[in-house]
Amino acid sequence: MTEVVNLLAGAAVLLASLTGGEWVAKWCNLPLPGPVLGMAVLTVSLAIGGHTPRGLNQVATLLLKAMPLFFIPAGVGVVVLSETFRTAWLPISAALLGSTLVALATTAMVMKAVARWSARARSKGTS
Repeated sequence: MTEVVNLLAGAAVLLASLTGGEWVAKWCNLPLPGPVLGMAVLTVSLAIGGHTPRGLNQVATLLLKAMPLFFIPAGVGVVVLSETFRTAWLPISAALLGSTLVALATTAMVMKAVARWSARARSKGTS
């Protein structure tokens, strides 16, 4: 009986995080999906708390075991659109390569700017 209670408590924590994130995202008019915000808040609270409640750990383990099921629609889409991929492989490949390079360059520039900002802040703090 306690196993069921633990699972329900863990599921309630996940659903409360998701719902809370949705509310905050809508209330603050943030351009961030509510579930992402909710899971970020949950992650921070778990990191601060130092441990994961047993029920939450059990629910997360069950969801991770079912994770391959979430990829079935993408696999079906690849099979259904295989003819499109065959005929348009060049533009699709170019888009994938181009977007990957843009993402890498953007990440590198942001990291460089953050490193400069961090070094400047450290040098001001030690002066």
